[in-house]
This record gives sequence, structure tokens and C-alpha cells, in this order.
Amino acid sequence: MKKRWLFVFAHPDDESFAAGGTIAKLSSMGHEVFLACATSGCRGKSGEFQFATREELARFREQELRSACSVLGFADLILYRYPDGELKSLDLETLVHQIQSTIMELKPDVILTFPPDGVTGHPDHIAISAAVVKAVVLAEAQYPEGQQPSLYFTSIPHYYDHCKDSGPKHTCPITVRVDISNFRQHKGEALQAYRSQIYSVNRAYPGVMDDDYTVICDYEYYTLVRANGQQMQEETVLALNELPMLDLM
Repeated sequence: MKKRWLFVFAHPDDESFAAGGTIAKLSSMGHEVFLACATSGCRGKSGEFQFATREELARFREQELRSACSVLGFADLILYRYPDGELKSLDLETLVHQIQSTIMELKPDVILTFPPDGVTGHPDHIAISAAVVKAVVLAEAQYPEGQQPSLYFTSIPHYYDHCKDSGPKHTCPITVRVDISNFRQHKGEALQAYRSQIYSVNRAYPGVMDDDYTVICDYEYYTLVRANGQQMQEETVLALNELPMLDLM
């Protein structure tokens, strides 16, 4: 059965880093896949480019985002255009209401966002995670009984494998994975759309900007948070290669 999937992230490129292979796979299977992006990334690095204003950078990053969305096969892109780097300072209820409105307009079957640690500890990632969880709980009451959306957190356990930095400890166990071995090129080409973010791409996925996709893992990882209007109980922590596959149908 075809489903409607909604990914909610903070910045242009979050979708490609966190779930690019999964998104491309879903699209190839005929699912409707949507992206809500909270900011335009106007405080991000500009790579090899020079911009006179943050507004110019924002417009450029939005175009990069649209290019990546085209590669991955999104049905539509929703831009909130909140200030980059300021989601943590934004009134949480404002962000929650915005996301809830998107959920009620699209009525997705599955919603995916960052985990509470934001994968990298970025305050915007953490804020969007908290807002999505609250928005989903509020929206569930407006779904028919037994048809509430499932909510997943994304996870990138190998994000720091190729750089000297280290991220926060995982705040929730990973519960499922998606085989993206046939969609690593899609993920790589989506990441290549972000020339202004070449430092970040090279840091996490060295070689991708030069068409070497071997550094991209065969799996992307997720945690089931809510289903059927209920919070999921914490499961036994399994090794990554023992995790069950996420049912995409």
C-alpha cells in the first residue's frame, strides 16, 4: 500500500545527510514524500561562494535544497523560513503550530525528524525534534481512530567516523534500518547539490563530492517513537547489523 511520508528538518541538507537514501527509495516505490524545512540556512558556511548578505545565501541554499529534492524525488517542499540558528529561541508553540498545520494539511501516514540529541547536538536540530513530537501528539487527535501516523527519529551512527569531532551520546536506541544499497548514488548526488556546504559534506562523507559514493553506508537508521497514538516502550538495544528492516509499505 502506498503511503504519504513527511520529513521535518531544520536546514537545507539535513534531509540528504539523515535520510537521502530512504527518501529516494520511498519515491521509487511510488510513495508520496514531503519535506518541511524550518530555515533557509542563511548562517551556514558558503564554501567556495561569496555572498553580500545572508538573504543572498538563503536564496542560494534554497536553490540547492530544491536541486537535492529533485534528485531524491520529493513530491513537494514546504519552507517555513524561520531564522537560521534561532529555532531554540523561537517560541516553541509557534513552531509546534506551524508543524501541526502541515501535518493536518498533508495527513501523512509516517513522520520523521531528528532525535532529541539532534544527531550532532545542533540547537536547531534539537528544537525541531521537540516541536515535531509535540505537534504529532496534538495532531493525532484529529486523525481517525486507529489511523494515527507513526513517528520515527532519524539516526546517523556513522556520522563521525571520518572526522576528528565526536557527537553527543545517543539518547534513544535505534530500532530499525533501511537498506539503501541501491540508492547510495541518489544520496551522494543529493549531497553534491550542496556546493556551499562542501566542508560539511567532505567532513562526513569524504569523496562524495568527487563522485566516490563508497563511503556512504548501505543502511540508514531510525527509531520508532509513536504508533497508533501511543508512545513506544524502549526496546532492547541491538547491534546495528541485527536490527530489523523498516517496513516501507
